[in-house]
Formats: sequence, C-alpha cells, structure tokens
Amino acid sequence: MFNRFLPALAGLGLGARFLAIFLGTMMITSPALADELKDEIAPTGKLRVAIAISPAGGAFWCTRTETGYAGVPVDLGKAMAAQLGVPVEYVVHRNSGEITDAAAKGTWDVTFLPKDAEREGKMSFGTIYEVADATYIVKAGSTVTNFATLDQSGIKVAAVSNTTTMRGAQAHLKNARVVGYATYDEIFGLLKNGEVDAFALSRDQLNAMAKKLPGTKVLDETFKKTIRAVAVPLNHPQSLSFVTKFMTEATSNGLLRQAYDDNGLRGSPIRTQ
Repeated sequence: MFNRFLPALAGLGLGARFLAIFLGTMMITSPALADELKDEIAPTGKLRVAIAISPAGGAFWCTRTETGYAGVPVDLGKAMAAQLGVPVEYVVHRNSGEITDAAAKGTWDVTFLPKDAEREGKMSFGTIYEVADATYIVKAGSTVTNFATLDQSGIKVAAVSNTTTMRGAQAHLKNARVVGYATYDEIFGLLKNGEVDAFALSRDQLNAMAKKLPGTKVLDETFKKTIRAVAVPLNHPQSLSFVTKFMTEATSNGLLRQAYDDNGLRGSPIRTQ
C-alpha cells in the first residue's frame, strides 16, 4: 500500500522523503516491546552506526562532508534511528576489518558491511542489500591486461587489511603477493606513485578511482562476489530481527533505492542475491 505514495515523494526534499518513508514503515507497535528493543539495540540512548570512510563512497564506504558524513549506510542508519525514535551517532573506522574487530567491544550497535564466513563468527548478519564484483585496478603503464598476467611472481597487489576482498585476493592469486594496508587513501597514493602494481577492491570503487588516476585500468574479470549485509553484534536477537525486517522493507518500499540515488549510485542495480 505504501508503494502507491512513492511517486508523490519524488517532489519532496531528502529529509521529507525519508521522514515519509519512516512513517510509512513503522514497525514498532507495542511500547513494552519497543523499550526492550531500544535497551538492546541502543543501550546508550543513541543508535551507533559503524561506518568506514573512503574518498569514493558507495554502497559500503562512506565519505566525509562539511556537515558530517554521506553514504548509503549513513542514510540507512539515520532511517533506522528515526524509526526507533532515538538520535543517530556514526562511529567512524578506517575499514571493514576494524568494524569487525570492534564487534565484541560494545562500541557500535549496527553496521552495513561485506559478509564472509570469518565475520559470521563475530557478528550476526541480517538481510543482504548488495552483491558487488571484486576485481583489480592496475597502475598506469602496466603491461597487465588480465588475471593471468597479473598473477605472476614479483607482482605486488594491495588490499585493505583484514577485509573479505583481501582474503579473496589471497585465495585467488597463487604467485603475486597480496599486501594489506589500513586505508583506501594510503593505497591510492601507492598506486598513483607506482609503488604497487594493482589494488583489489569492488568494481564500483575501482571505476571511481580510475577516473582520478589517468592511465590505470580496471580489469574486466571478477574474482569474487562480495556480499554486503546489515549486521549487529552477537547475541542481540531483537536487534537482528529489527534490522532484518527494516532492510527487507527498505528494499521493497524504495528507501534503499533512494539512498543509492542520493549517494551517486543512480542507475546502479540493487542486487540482493
């Protein structure tokens, strides 16, 4: 029923659109259950959303702005907090590995990040909201044209440390050396200066990077499908139920599509499997 009102939302500002969607998708009906959920998912009185920063942004990565942060996880976190009736607070990390390491420390309440078997033992995952292709970008002037010519002794491939993409690249490449670095920015500089031969990351991020680094090339092949999903710390059953339902409805009612469009991903398909 709510879908009938989506065309009317198009003429509203971003804040009004999100507010309308929040009101149209309110899930908390019992005050007692609402209080129990808030105690578990927002124990500090705020919904603490863990995000990671890169200059390119995207469906997982976020960017810094003059007024705060921008990105799909930023918008989704804001929507969740509004539905819960609590303020949102963004907990910034350098990469998804740092978010994973902090899962048991009680420093964040919800996040949106790539899922793999190693992380499933450290947090609970809900609805998948994107499936992304992982590949490599090679430095300007490189003779590498495909995976076969990349996977050679003496080739140095950079990846963001302790991420699903780094683990995927390590499994994929048998001869090239995969080296982890803490931040996207650090690897960007290394690639720009020719200090690494390639960088493993999702294709959307690498396509954005290639525009800033003339002469670089994003390889056509894909070595891994990166699954991105909403997640909460372990042993938070009410939180997991809430975020799973939230993301399922966000996919169907247009909220996720709006978050994509408002963060430079207009036209990018939403793939959940």
